[in-house]
Amino acid sequence: MVRAILIDLDGTLLDTAPDLAAAANAMLADIGRPARTLDEVKTYIGKGIPRLVERCLAGDLSELGRALEVFKVHYEKDSGLYSSIYPGVVDGLKALKQYRLACVTNKAERFTRPLLERKGLAKYFDAIVCGDMVARGKPDPACYLMACGRLGVAPAEAVVIGDSENDVLAARAAGIRVLCVPYGYNEGRPVEALDCDAVVPDIRAAARLISS
Repeated sequence: MVRAILIDLDGTLLDTAPDLAAAANAMLADIGRPARTLDEVKTYIGKGIPRLVERCLAGDLSELGRALEVFKVHYEKDSGLYSSIYPGVVDGLKALKQYRLACVTNKAERFTRPLLERKGLAKYFDAIVCGDMVARGKPDPACYLMACGRLGVAPAEAVVIGDSENDVLAARAAGIRVLCVPYGYNEGRPVEALDCDAVVPDIRAAARLISS
C-alpha cells in the first residue's frame, strides 16, 4: 500500500539549470574564470552545489572556497528567476495530494524553501527535507528515511520520484520503490539505464501509475 510520495526537486519538479548556470557564470566572472554554457552546467547538477562549483572550476580548485561563497550569494539572490516548472508537475501534484507528500533534495534549506515558495509549489508538500538536514545527501538514504519519519510512514509504504542515479541509489538503499522521469539531468546520461521500477513521462503520469 502506498501512503507517501517523495519527490526530488532539481530536474524533477523544476528546470533549475538556468538559475544555476546564471549563478555559476556570475561567480566565474567575479573570480576571473571563463563562463560555462547551459548545457555544460546541466551535466554538473546532481551532487549538490559544492560539487557543481568544483566542476565549474575545471580542475583548478585553488579558489574553491571563495568561489563557493560567491556562488551562494548570487544563487540566493536570483534563485527562481529563470527556472520553470516542468509540464505535468502541477496537475501531478494535485492528483497525488491523496498521499502524504515530501520534497527531498540535496539542495540546502536556505535555497530550497524560498524557491518552492517563489514557484508556488511549497503548498503541496507536507514535509521538505534538504541536503543540509542530514549528515550525507543522496545517494545516501538518510534524506529519504528522514522524509518517511516526518510523514509517519514506513519506507515500504513510500514511492520516490526522481530524475537521477542519486535518487535511485538512495531509494534502493532506503528500501523504497522509485520511478524516474526522463527530462531531468542525471549528469547527461539516460535514465533508462538506471535500476528504477519504471520510467514515466512526467509527474502526472507517475500519479496515474501509482494510483492504478
